[in-house]
Amino acid sequence: MDKNTIWAIALSTLVIIGAFVIQPMLFPQNQQIVPENQTAQIEETAGTETPDSSMYDVNVISAADSEEQVEEKTFTVKTDKVEVIFTNKGGDILSYKLLDHNDIDTKDFVQLSDNITDYNRTCSLAIGSADAAILNETFNTEVIDENTILFKRSLTYDGRKITLGKKYTFKPGEYLYRLDILVHCDDNYGLNRNGIAYTLRTSPQIGPKYDPKKNRYENRQFVTYNGTKYKRVILGTNQFKAYDKDINWVGIAGKYFVELVIPNDTTTIADSWYSSKVETGNYANAQAFVERAAFSGSDMQDTYYMYFGPRNDKDLKRYNVAENNAWKFGGHKISDCVQSSGWLNWLEAILKIAMELLNKVIHNWGVTIIVLTIILKILLFPLSKNQSMGTLKMQAIQPRMQAIQEKYKNDQTRMQMEVQKLYKEAGYNPVSGCLPMLFQFLILFAMYNLFNNYFEFRGAMFIPNWIPDLSTGDSIFTWEKNIPIISTFTFNHFRLLPIIYVISQLLFGKITQSFQPMGANQSQASMKMMMYGMPLFFFFIFYNAPAGLILYWTVSNVFSLFQQIIINKMMAEKRAEIAASVNKKIGKK
Repeated sequence: MDKNTIWAIALSTLVIIGAFVIQPMLFPQNQQIVPENQTAQIEETAGTETPDSSMYDVNVISAADSEEQVEEKTFTVKTDKVEVIFTNKGGDILSYKLLDHNDIDTKDFVQLSDNITDYNRTCSLAIGSADAAILNETFNTEVIDENTILFKRSLTYDGRKITLGKKYTFKPGEYLYRLDILVHCDDNYGLNRNGIAYTLRTSPQIGPKYDPKKNRYENRQFVTYNGTKYKRVILGTNQFKAYDKDINWVGIAGKYFVELVIPNDTTTIADSWYSSKVETGNYANAQAFVERAAFSGSDMQDTYYMYFGPRNDKDLKRYNVAENNAWKFGGHKISDCVQSSGWLNWLEAILKIAMELLNKVIHNWGVTIIVLTIILKILLFPLSKNQSMGTLKMQAIQPRMQAIQEKYKNDQTRMQMEVQKLYKEAGYNPVSGCLPMLFQFLILFAMYNLFNNYFEFRGAMFIPNWIPDLSTGDSIFTWEKNIPIISTFTFNHFRLLPIIYVISQLLFGKITQSFQPMGANQSQASMKMMMYGMPLFFFFIFYNAPAGLILYWTVSNVFSLFQQIIINKMMAEKRAEIAASVNKKIGKK
């Protein structure tokens, strides 16, 4: 294999790997709060409203509570949206399930509070900075009403007595809940440990559980917004870092779900952190921490709004405008945390609107992908045709081009002048071939992000027993026993869709090969290597890609193949005409 061919393969591989790595970086009405295993009934009073949780203050915990250890118990809050299990140990959350979203793997509801341990729980508090141990004392519990539960306890820290309270308030129909943290100090000195009063944290890991080694299309992100700009940090392993910038809100996000902490008063926040420490087994955490600045005085009350729910436009945008949700919460632009393709947001939004309009008629997301892809290919057909026409012109002037390159090989400036003159005389514009390709690449990248992260694809069936979920890879069958090397790539799933994709790519490359201007044998060898080698490379890279994404690429290839056949027939008659026209313009030497 010659040197130029090796360079072509190496550079192409680097470009593909770079794009692959960067792009993912670059969606019962009655409530009860009942202690578990108890039969106490909460009366429902018709016509009464739940008291506004803002109508209470730190006085609810200022009375001295016993410091004696009470029995550990669990409590359950259940709305139409969530089921939350609390422990009075620290007043923390042990389980947070979304009742309108199913976990495909566990066949249960989606569990957001993942990787819970005795020393790390959801909404745990630590006195002091983010690296301090959480509170593990058992708290007294008060069921205020059917929407609200309060945990409170008197504690002795550094020889001083403080009373701490945590109050959770939920509303039906809402993923947003309110957490009030209250502190009463008997000595009027406040709470200060090296400039920090306490630290609040999200879940140790956001569910559903995933394996980063097997699913390279999933990750965990630390997300934040400072009031004007949104930022995300892709979490690695065993990180524990401070994010020392102003925040309006922070949180942890997976592909489809997110946990956000939104302080009511951001001026009280000292710093925020993120952690991906491995605390149990080989499963890394993905956790956000919010440090509250130290305060002086006897009493302190902080309010946090917590969004634990889907990472999609529909549910998040409700909280951008106060009139659209029961909390009357708005103005924080939490919908910015939706996964997007950055500067191609506008194109992604257009494609999303078109796809949703189509699905209202079709009612099958797989068929919707196919129809949208065909529509896009039809709209782009004129560009593809013009690109092929430009290729024919390039082929016609190729002999003259080679003569110029040979004649002025030692004078690059003169060579460029003569080449530009040749282009002008032949009526050929090199940019005309690049623009269609550039536009198609823009659509490809926007579609990649949309199909890889679109929330509605989660659990969306296309073809039973083959593609039951467009958000994961298709599967014909699985085998239990690991097969060396093969299992590394396939993870025990035989997937048909990537095979169809590779075949379509090979056929498309074969059809379009006749339109590529060929030079020396080494150029032909490079083209053949790219034509046959790259699809096989893609096969292993994209084997476990979401079925929706592979379906788009496959349909695009198949339809492009038929379009190219039509173009070939149209251009066959034009080839001689174009060659004659070019020769007439530039003359023969």
